[in-house]
Amino acid sequence: MGDLCRYKLQAPAILSLARAPCHFSINSVRAGQTQTVSSHGRAKTYSHVVGISQCDTSGFGQGTPQAGRHSQLMDGGTADELGPLIERVRSCSACANYLPLGPRPVLQLSKSATLLIASQAPGTKAHASGIPFSDASGDQLRRWMGISDEQFYDAARVAIVPMALCYPGRASGGGDAPPRPECSTLWREPLLAQLPHLQLTLLVGTYAQEHVLGSGRMADRVRHFDRYLPRHFPLPHPSWRSRGWMTKNPWFEENVLPELRWQVSNALGPGHSGLRPNGA
Repeated sequence: MGDLCRYKLQAPAILSLARAPCHFSINSVRAGQTQTVSSHGRAKTYSHVVGISQCDTSGFGQGTPQAGRHSQLMDGGTADELGPLIERVRSCSACANYLPLGPRPVLQLSKSATLLIASQAPGTKAHASGIPFSDASGDQLRRWMGISDEQFYDAARVAIVPMALCYPGRASGGGDAPPRPECSTLWREPLLAQLPHLQLTLLVGTYAQEHVLGSGRMADRVRHFDRYLPRHFPLPHPSWRSRGWMTKNPWFEENVLPELRWQVSNALGPGHSGLRPNGA
């Protein structure tokens, strides 16, 4: 594990994350194996949760990798390039005083990624597990995209970089607080510069859309998604609130989701091909 802790990955590595009493522990396994992640009682198997970790000597024992505070890297030749940047992201404490659970960046990144999910910020479950979208909203997003857990966590093709990399806490009126602005100022541009092969970016939620597209109504953008193609595809946030929103806006399932699935399939490339909604 010493090599992993120094980010000296010489070949794609796959990590096994197993539930421990207070945290997720990491044990390296041979590339090509799969592993099961138990996230709050729900077991899932991922074959491409790869890359990563930090060696944290506080709270977990000397030299113990901490799964909850990590990014995912893939590509044998990219770890050395990405490593120093990820190390700086991992050690960032710019907004630590405002984070009720402390800093714990959660993202998924690879130079070979062709699809970027620009989301809001990790929730409490993602903060606890260190796995982006490891909750009901992630299940919903994967259904919208029409891809499996394995495809979603294939870091070689899918990057996940939220507007804020750490859980921001709760808002006074309920729900999660807005993403802290420090992340986008400090880290977004350097991180996205590591993604030279992007074909499509999903702008998930109002915060991501306003950061990229400026002010505007989320529903209008989602309904007229074709205005932002081929680079961007705006989506609502897939929280439990989206269920009621979808009921009130049936055009989302009828018109938007079929095109979203085709665009996602097209961006992911071979093995993910699909037909356009009209069958073309």
